[in-house]
Amino acid sequence: MQDEALISLACMEAGCRGLVYDIQGGYGIMSTLKSLGITPGKRITRITPLLIQGPITIEMDKVQVVIGFGMASRIVVKFD
Repeated sequence: MQDEALISLACMEAGCRGLVYDIQGGYGIMSTLKSLGITPGKRITRITPLLIQGPITIEMDKVQVVIGFGMASRIVVKFD
């Protein structure tokens, strides 16, 4: 079995795609991200370039969503 390339959404570069592998957090963050449609297994693409702790724009299902850096750092993404 190959090692899976896992990275935090906050560390991804612009234009990178992957699947949401895990969300590390409690009920509050899980609920908020679920209401935005960000759940494990969802394919996402990072739109904004790497900025120091700035908001992060992602695209999924042809819809763009902006989330904060703290939230993005709790989303673990598996590269395609």
